[in-house]
Amino acid sequence: MAIAVSQTRPVAVKKNRSQFYQSWKRFRKNYFAVGGLVWVAIFFIIGIIGPWIAPYSYTDADFLAMHAPPSAHHIFGTDQVGYDQFTQILYSVRYALEIALGATCVSFIIGIVLGLWAGLAGGIADMLIMRGVDFMFALPSFFFALILSVLLGKGLFPMILAIGVPGWAGYARLIRSLVLSMRNGEMVEAARALGASQTHIAARYMFPNVVGSMVVSLAFGIPADLTAQAGLSIVGMGLNPPMPSFGNMLANASSNILGFPWLLYFPASIFAITLLAFLFVADGLQEAFNPRGGM
Repeated sequence: MAIAVSQTRPVAVKKNRSQFYQSWKRFRKNYFAVGGLVWVAIFFIIGIIGPWIAPYSYTDADFLAMHAPPSAHHIFGTDQVGYDQFTQILYSVRYALEIALGATCVSFIIGIVLGLWAGLAGGIADMLIMRGVDFMFALPSFFFALILSVLLGKGLFPMILAIGVPGWAGYARLIRSLVLSMRNGEMVEAARALGASQTHIAARYMFPNVVGSMVVSLAFGIPADLTAQAGLSIVGMGLNPPMPSFGNMLANASSNILGFPWLLYFPASIFAITLLAFLFVADGLQEAFNPRGGM
């Protein structure tokens, strides 16, 4: 018996390592995905250490250098109030990550709970949840986010809820479809015959098998939430000034772009590159987790 155990365990470990290696091999062959991952990593690092490397506080206004062009003192220039643009971008990265990750987690938690419930329970619960999904898809999620922003007010936490709560429908539909494809599988039927509860079946047999698809869905969800928070800021329902955000910076730059183009160039370029980087990573993950895909 001891010999059998010693022979089977390394095989299982080797199989798991082989699956991970094949996924990583497919991912690293996608040079756009690898480049995007590098930029995303830098973006996260800046979000963590940004306030400590910022030359000024985001509340420090240099009234003697309003609309100053890029220089040694203000490498990205200043805005109409005298705020240092480089400092504003560093803080904007942090707040953008906090809001996007928080909103994505809210959407994901709601979506996975409702998706698992609909897929496992079926019947009336499935019908009601899916009608709710249809209703959420009938109108743009940004419309719901705008309504919630009006009701909840401005601020960091209200923005997380305003963006996160309407975003659950896509995750719920994905999880439900994956659960339905596995609900009548041999392992699930055996567990059900042994008297396992729905919660145990979901946690033990279904959740591990949908991790790859959920990771890809989350990777696509983060840039969508980044775009949503910028849109809310542009229409005046974002963070309260003087808290900086990419949306606030783009909104302020739109009325001064001809005379002071640096107000738009730097935040718009960084924001656009970041969105592309997240999308490249998501595409790479989708290929990596798809055994029939890859490059």
